Amino acid sequence: MTEHALPRLITVLLEAAPYPHPAPNIRLIETHISWVLIAGDFAYKIKKPLDLGFLDFSTLDKRRHFCDEEIRLNRRLAPDIYLDTIAITGSEAAPRIGGDGPALEWAVRMRAFPADATLDRASTITPEQIDAIADVVARFHGSLPPADGEPAAVLAPALDNFRQIRGLSPSAEALTLLDRLETWTQGQGRYLATAFAKRQSDGCIRECHGDLHLGNIAWVAEAPLIFDCIEFNPALRWIDVLSELAFLFMDLVHREHEALAWRLLNRYLEHTGDYAGLSVFRFYLAYRAMVRAKVAAIRARQGDMAAAGEMSDYLRLADSLSRPAQARLLLMHGASGSGKTWLSQQLLERIGAVRLRSDVERKRLFGLDALEDSRRIAGGIYTEAAGARTFQRLRDLAQGLLAAGYTVIVDATFLKQAHRAPFIQLAETLSAPLHILALHADETLLRQRIRARSARGADASEADLAVLDMQLQTIEPFSAAETAYLIPCQAGLAIDWPGLAARLSR
Repeated sequence: MTEHALPRLITVLLEAAPYPHPAPNIRLIETHISWVLIAGDFAYKIKKPLDLGFLDFSTLDKRRHFCDEEIRLNRRLAPDIYLDTIAITGSEAAPRIGGDGPALEWAVRMRAFPADATLDRASTITPEQIDAIADVVARFHGSLPPADGEPAAVLAPALDNFRQIRGLSPSAEALTLLDRLETWTQGQGRYLATAFAKRQSDGCIRECHGDLHLGNIAWVAEAPLIFDCIEFNPALRWIDVLSELAFLFMDLVHREHEALAWRLLNRYLEHTGDYAGLSVFRFYLAYRAMVRAKVAAIRARQGDMAAAGEMSDYLRLADSLSRPAQARLLLMHGASGSGKTWLSQQLLERIGAVRLRSDVERKRLFGLDALEDSRRIAGGIYTEAAGARTFQRLRDLAQGLLAAGYTVIVDATFLKQAHRAPFIQLAETLSAPLHILALHADETLLRQRIRARSARGADASEADLAVLDMQLQTIEPFSAAETAYLIPCQAGLAIDWPGLAARLSR
């Protein structure tokens, strides 16, 4: 939007005089619902006097209320950034930030950070950044109390997107996509009704951020800074925690970072264990793409010429995300230190899969975090009975994920036929293609890796050299039937990724 089209107040606030502090080189960032003025060490966010149905900033009192809400909610994740609600006094021709007299307008006052620090502007996003974001979001969700009262609305806001986009005069192509996606959404809403209700009863509906995408995540001081949560509509932030994560996953896919999206999801799930929620995750992915399509449609109506094409892009993405690929089951096989976890990490990012780690799930069964020392558990967690419980849990989780349409990688030793057999039977029952990636490494290399891993102390595995010796003595060969599923992998050799991908697609 050009400067002459701005309201008088915003135009004057582009000058230094209204500010009670040095304000060189004032910068304006405009969204479809607000103006943000970056002035020196501070930023001021002013809400547009709009009533869009899903938000209502139409009166001064409402704008002040939602400024206060924005401060309250964003301090949960960015306490050093969100400072206070401040009045803009005076007149449109001569406003004063924090001046005396009646409020002409209200603003959220924030500590400024570089506008180009947001990850939507980053030329690259690293795996380490994604890991840090997943860690923060998982801790944040875990700290939130579950919702009380009536079940959260899920289908209604999803269907509202279609009504609202149609009201903004989309193209004929967009209308065709809207019709198809609305039919799918209605069908999924009915099919998943019981699952949505269970998410509520399981305590998965919480007061989340609500708008978790890369434009609202900055990288500041070598850490993620998550800001600008939804304050204007409680129904849009009291949501399923996996609906929140779906927004960021979808945004990464939209920006052609699909490998990082799967890394994010798996890192988060290892923290939370919320694998059951993936039954509704695909619905949320399509819904989140539709939310962005709606925002683009609103911006197009406000004069943003590029937004109409962006809306179509999001509609096509929603259509793509609603269609799962064929689910497959991959079993990692090998002694401790053979590289199962490293290879499975590469695979989950390259092919789009959900990984189940025996080391993590075994500890979860005993109420331990992945990196906690299990020696505090009386009797230990590596008994034969604990092992049986762990493999049963892995099988149960794999069954649910395969049924929901996800490719599953089970990262366990699978050294015994009795451990492999239930998973082979599961794949046959569900008609899911099965592959066993058998990793082999020289015993000297295995010992070197285990020593190095123990010294780092940053892995869920607690296998030491004594465990390795036992594994090497008790490993059972593959049966003739099992060899049909084998893909041998040699540690220390470069992976032929195109060749491996071709074998996995058979």
